[in-house]
Amino acid sequence: MRQPITTRRTLLTGAAALAMPSIGRAQGTTEIEFYFPVAVGGPITKIIDGYVADFMRAEPSVKVRPIYAGSYVDTLTKAVTATKAGTGPQMAVLLAVDAYSLVDDDLILPFDTLATSAEDKAWLSGFYPAFLRNGQIDGHLWGIPFQRSTIVLYYNKAAFQEAGLDPDKAPVNWAEHADFAMKATTRGGDRTTRWGVEIPATGFSYWLFQALAAEAGSELANANGTKVNFNDPGCVQALQYWMDLTTRGKSHPPGIVDWGTAPRDFLEGKTAMLWHTTGNLSNIRANAKFPLGVAMLPAQARRGSPTGGGNFHLFKGATPAQQSACLRLLKFLTSPERAAQWGIDTGYVATRPDAWETEAMKRYVAGFPQAAVARDQLQYAVAELSTHDNQRVTQALDDELQAALTGRKTAQLALNDAQAAGTRLLRNYQR
Repeated sequence: MRQPITTRRTLLTGAAALAMPSIGRAQGTTEIEFYFPVAVGGPITKIIDGYVADFMRAEPSVKVRPIYAGSYVDTLTKAVTATKAGTGPQMAVLLAVDAYSLVDDDLILPFDTLATSAEDKAWLSGFYPAFLRNGQIDGHLWGIPFQRSTIVLYYNKAAFQEAGLDPDKAPVNWAEHADFAMKATTRGGDRTTRWGVEIPATGFSYWLFQALAAEAGSELANANGTKVNFNDPGCVQALQYWMDLTTRGKSHPPGIVDWGTAPRDFLEGKTAMLWHTTGNLSNIRANAKFPLGVAMLPAQARRGSPTGGGNFHLFKGATPAQQSACLRLLKFLTSPERAAQWGIDTGYVATRPDAWETEAMKRYVAGFPQAAVARDQLQYAVAELSTHDNQRVTQALDDELQAALTGRKTAQLALNDAQAAGTRLLRNYQR
């Protein structure tokens, strides 16, 4: 069984050995690889390939090879397996919440012990604090924000108008959200022709639930990733609200809404509102045949959304020259201009405030104000659920959420069972 990081890791006591020149230039040609979570082909790979080509033109002494490794889960599995075999990449974009597991397995390096110059420290401090939180463990920074998101509310303005709602006014709280969902639901006989809202519950059930829990005033775990609060009263209230959209309001599909097909339902007019990642913004904007609304998630005790998405992580197998090259590549990829263009091209949130001050981003937001919603929501954001043994802990919660949403358990019982499972899994990490 893995031991708590404070009793196992030798990395922090050997920090001096890791204090390599922060952005020094390697002699000769340095080759680096990084894994990126997307299937081969498509617009994302073309964007990344273009960035890499630009970097190599600016840095002819560095050869960079991006490897497109499939889903986030696929990428994590491949990166960890290859790294343990001594054939891994120097970096990988992995879910920000995987940091605890990567640190516990002693696979990655903290960036703050490598990026030590004044310029480097200014770079590290220039990201939105909300995007840094998942990578901050034991006083060190283990992840560089890149492909980051929050959950936003997409809504069909034409459907709102048809339902007698103001098309320019999104629901601001749970009561309005439930009311708008009921009014926007349409039926033909016994068949529902348009649902009021869809909140997906596959793939990232815990993530959507965390938004509701945050809005109810609850945190799913402590800051150290050693204790979960799944059956906190606010969490029970949040799950009951989600269930009530189906059982009481009859404005949400029964059972489980699929993460992958929910955007298509929205684009096809099968739901008036959709909770989904801002990483889908460009796709939805390009394909919506109706006036598109984008808003912050509705509030209960407060507004709230977890951050999401992937960070760059640096593996311990990288040589000093590769570490230096990786840092230069990361500074290049996260420069204000590229962070802005990445946000424009993909819909992910530009991770630095200075990216939003570029002329390209200012023009984009002026023509498409909805793009700024996720940025503005960051002031209410919480760190995505992340604990030690994170995959098993979140899977335990996902299983119980689905049991409740399919009517097999009450909200209280499901979350009590999730709490018991999470507590058992984290027992060895208590400190």
